[in-house]
Amino acid sequence: MNLPKLIQGGMGVAISDWRLAKTVSKLGQLGVVSGTGISRVLASRLMDGDISGNVRRALANFSLPEPVQQIIDRYYTPGGKSATTPYKTPAAYTIKPPKFLDQVTAIANYVEVFLAKEGHSGIVGINLLEKVQMPNLASLYGAMLAGVDVVLMGAGIPTQIAGILDKLSNHEPVSYRLDVHGADKDDDHRIHFDPESVFPGIAKLVGKLKRPKFLPIISSVVLAQALIKRSEGAVDGFVIEGPTAGGHNAPPRGTVNLNEKGEPVYGEKDVVDLDKMKLLGLPFWLAGGYGNPKQVQSALEAGAAGVQVGTAFSLCNESGMRADLKQRLIDKVRAEEAQVFTSPLVSPTGFPFKVAQLEGTLSDPDAYGARNRICDLGFLRILYKREDGSVGYRCASEPVDAFVKKGGVIEDTVNRSCLCNNLTATAGFPQVRKDGYVEEPIITSGDDLVAVGQFLKEGKTSYSAEDVIRYLLGPFMNAGPATA
Repeated sequence: MNLPKLIQGGMGVAISDWRLAKTVSKLGQLGVVSGTGISRVLASRLMDGDISGNVRRALANFSLPEPVQQIIDRYYTPGGKSATTPYKTPAAYTIKPPKFLDQVTAIANYVEVFLAKEGHSGIVGINLLEKVQMPNLASLYGAMLAGVDVVLMGAGIPTQIAGILDKLSNHEPVSYRLDVHGADKDDDHRIHFDPESVFPGIAKLVGKLKRPKFLPIISSVVLAQALIKRSEGAVDGFVIEGPTAGGHNAPPRGTVNLNEKGEPVYGEKDVVDLDKMKLLGLPFWLAGGYGNPKQVQSALEAGAAGVQVGTAFSLCNESGMRADLKQRLIDKVRAEEAQVFTSPLVSPTGFPFKVAQLEGTLSDPDAYGARNRICDLGFLRILYKREDGSVGYRCASEPVDAFVKKGGVIEDTVNRSCLCNNLTATAGFPQVRKDGYVEEPIITSGDDLVAVGQFLKEGKTSYSAEDVIRYLLGPFMNAGPATA
């Protein structure tokens, strides 16, 4: 792979959508789509009428028409649904998902990658989360059917992914060992995906698939070493993400202390030794706090292949964030009022999660208090072992009584937010409840939020992805496009 200097960070739900990734890729860098929650996004785009026709054009290019037609029949609403009509949502994943759910998930990822790669020769990646395990097999296969060039994955230790990519390139059946709370050491809980069963005849239609490069997202040298040693296939490099990055952060190493604001405190143990990383012999990119040219230069001088940048792209014109939210945050930056809080509680995963403070979103205590707890998308549910040995599902953001009844600890429910619904609302697809309540957004951002004003040209109140790339890379812009 001709290594890009810049990776556009994967931001879900649908913030780093196909439009943003395509723009970045056409400019010679690695554009990345988010695969998190993308089945819900596909269904919502179709219910909103797919006015541009882009989704249906991508669907028409899928090799098998039958599952595509089922998706169209279930979700497509000519002209778009009314504002008061709830979105139909794909079922939440279980350890034995129905065939149609795997089809929708795979095809949704196919659509996103297909549109991002359409009409140019640049490289496109997809970002998935180890924490969101159950949809990953179908997601990877769908992305590979569209020719995805790179797979990036963090929020855990993704030792299984490289080997799965090897098998899926040959359309072989695959399984994924699942993390189940309370499981015994000899338990082996897996979710299975057989391409031939989900999409009969597809292997003969499309032939062998390209095996994408695999870049785990890590926070320590120890984790990089463990992945090289334990990975079930080839690892092609790493993204090293620091605690100033947006979204989920790795918890501090050692004892967790909170500062006066209630945020986790990171220290010297959380700083990655780049000299040791260089000894591993694989390319790496630095992420979290590399959103200006001097930091890009310092990363290159430290031996990095380049940097990954998310926050700057989250507020650019091409991102999938709701336009009014982008503008309100940019206005806060210009007024020097922007704030980001690293919450140790808001995510049901238990990982620290960065939240941009904005009135009327779920960062606002009043907005948080007005929402009835519900878990109906289920991407961040954890699996747990019941007394009878079967597997159950619970989420710290679901109704408290239900969570406790499933063996959860009531303290774990305090101040948890439904990131699945909240982040989907941020992308412009808020669910409408039977009582008329409309899901509010939550916005995640890195600490670099306060600096996005550097991308605004004089007299302008918005900026493009190209503005970001040209400002950050400057002399590297003529180095030619990255290739897979």
